Amino acid sequence: MDIPAMRASFSKAAAHGDQVPLWFYSHLFLTHPETRDMFPVSMAHQRDRLFAALGEVMARVDDLDALVPILQQLGRDHRKFGALAAHYPAVGGSLLATLEHFDDDWDDEIAASWTEAYGLIADVMIGAADEDADSPPWWDGEVVGHDRRTVDVAVLTVRTTQPLSWLPGQAVSIESEQRPRLWRWYSPANAPRPDDTLELHVKARDGGPVSSALVRLARVGDPVRLGPPVGHLALDTASDRDLLLVAGGTGLAPMKALVDQVARQGPPRRVDLFVGARTEDGFYDRADLRRLEQEHPWLTVTCAVSQEKGSTLEHGDIADVVLRHGPWTSRDAYVAGNPATVEDTVVRLHQHGVPMARIRTEVFAPSRPSPTVDGKVTE
Repeated sequence: MDIPAMRASFSKAAAHGDQVPLWFYSHLFLTHPETRDMFPVSMAHQRDRLFAALGEVMARVDDLDALVPILQQLGRDHRKFGALAAHYPAVGGSLLATLEHFDDDWDDEIAASWTEAYGLIADVMIGAADEDADSPPWWDGEVVGHDRRTVDVAVLTVRTTQPLSWLPGQAVSIESEQRPRLWRWYSPANAPRPDDTLELHVKARDGGPVSSALVRLARVGDPVRLGPPVGHLALDTASDRDLLLVAGGTGLAPMKALVDQVARQGPPRRVDLFVGARTEDGFYDRADLRRLEQEHPWLTVTCAVSQEKGSTLEHGDIADVVLRHGPWTSRDAYVAGNPATVEDTVVRLHQHGVPMARIRTEVFAPSRPSPTVDGKVTE
């Protein structure tokens, strides 16, 4: 494979913006109409995901150690869409046709490189899906609790009809009947429970059809479907160090799951949880955080605002507040939130002396195709 030529070819196509996924899906649905039922009725929120995913692949195409786990996870996850091995040649044919359409310098050599690359990608994804064939492609569930905490945030409790295993800190994708065939990722805010319930923190975002439906339209009794868990934010089982947890926005959810895991499973350790928001109105889960702090003497919760100077809470960017309470050099650190919060906190903690090997992160960002080693998508 000529990787530099492939990257140049991909860049030419990507430069045409929305025209590229529109051309790809038009070609796919015209040549293989049976694939249309795998996608939502409205493609408005789907069209950019293909090339966002391809961008992830192209960034790592010469680093198989990083790429293969991503492809394996995608292969397992795509089972929930009804993807079969027979669909991969159809997608590959439309992909090559699309790249050729937007590349005036396309020739047999670059076509051969893309054909080989896609064949390897498909083989890895199909193999991972086959290995996971004994597990459900999704789990049926029901909304058993819906607590509208603010105008745009709700805490949902979902019960699955079959046990769903996940590690605290991981994420599951959700599909609701209001938005069929649209899946979005959320981190349960609890460790697995005997009653098979998950607590989900959902923030309605502008232009986010799934998050808006879950916050504003979902009701107790509504059916949902949940995809297999993904993510790498889980506790390091080889470590019994004390924990530093830092959360921004709904990044609080996986941090609560880690607290729940320590409470249920141990080992005993100190846990300091820092939660940041722009104003006090952003602390949608404050009452439950107080409850957790009262129930667990090993837990300390600190809430901080960055833009409300009149607040009685601590003031400053969350990274500043965290370092104000240090030192943290002996801790395992976990950070979740928007990209800017995560990046700033990680840089500051590393400068403070926390080794990068002991900092785990999860980015909650819009417009990503799926959770990868770098982050997860919410709306």
